[in-house]
Amino acid sequence: MTTANTLIKVGISSCLLGAPVRFNGGHKQSHLCKDVLSQYFDYVPLCPEQAIGLGTPREPIRLVGNTQQPRAVGTVNPSMDVSAALTEYGQRKAAELTDICGYILMQKSPSCGMQRVKVYQDSGHTAEHGGVGLFAAALMQAQPNLPVEEDGRLNDPVLRENFITRVFAYAQWRELLSSGLTLKKLYEFHARYKYQLMANSPSDCSALGRMLASSQQEQLDILAENYFSLFMSALKKIANRGTHTNVLQHISGYIKDSLDADEKRELQALITQYRDSIVPLIVPLTLLKHHFNRHPDPYIAGQVYLQPHPENLSLRNAI
Repeated sequence: MTTANTLIKVGISSCLLGAPVRFNGGHKQSHLCKDVLSQYFDYVPLCPEQAIGLGTPREPIRLVGNTQQPRAVGTVNPSMDVSAALTEYGQRKAAELTDICGYILMQKSPSCGMQRVKVYQDSGHTAEHGGVGLFAAALMQAQPNLPVEEDGRLNDPVLRENFITRVFAYAQWRELLSSGLTLKKLYEFHARYKYQLMANSPSDCSALGRMLASSQQEQLDILAENYFSLFMSALKKIANRGTHTNVLQHISGYIKDSLDADEKRELQALITQYRDSIVPLIVPLTLLKHHFNRHPDPYIAGQVYLQPHPENLSLRNAI
């Protein structure tokens, strides 16, 4: 992949890198973020609460009121309302950080949590489904296509693989734009991502294909904007064993005439074992790659699906 040897700029909550910026002077250092993903990501660390002038240590804040539009106030002194400051800071950083390709947020934080953050009601109880941290909400509203995930959710191997796939896809899109976008390059980009899109969302994959097929009368910049919005929305959907199996079968069709009967049986057996949750995705994929090394196909060789992120991350060993 073109971005494999270049660090990708990614925003992150400072506490996840070990910075002592939390309300109690502590941190929430993440081994995955600090020691593993740092080999591929060039982090832009931010702590919104510090940035708006709250000291460390400090009085904790919490969300209160309407879960759709909560306010961030002090837990001891509710008259300390930093709602506007956090929202404005999120909007400002979103406007400044136009070169990031993803963001990793601190979970449960009233500033950085992206979902299910406790929102307290007048009764003293918390709302059932929770809300979104105010900095995170402003960031995601301003940059809706940006891959965003919480550190806790990255412990789930499926969500981790999905997020990192999206970050690398976002980076490749930025490379495409910086190289000078043409309709031909857009078609080629879509062709390379066809099977990755099919794994994440077969219906969106088809819709994107139709969008490009009927694009002759549309301005390229408008087409690209609409395409990328649906493209990132499609990649955000979680691929499952059924959709992966469908893609594996499609790809194996390209070498069906090159394999002997035993090789075909072996490959089909591994694809079936993957579908039935007996082996991880890496097992049939490795055999497919082996066969394509022996029987190259230029179209399949260009498919992002075969390696959407660095192999050293071993992300498909656990899904």
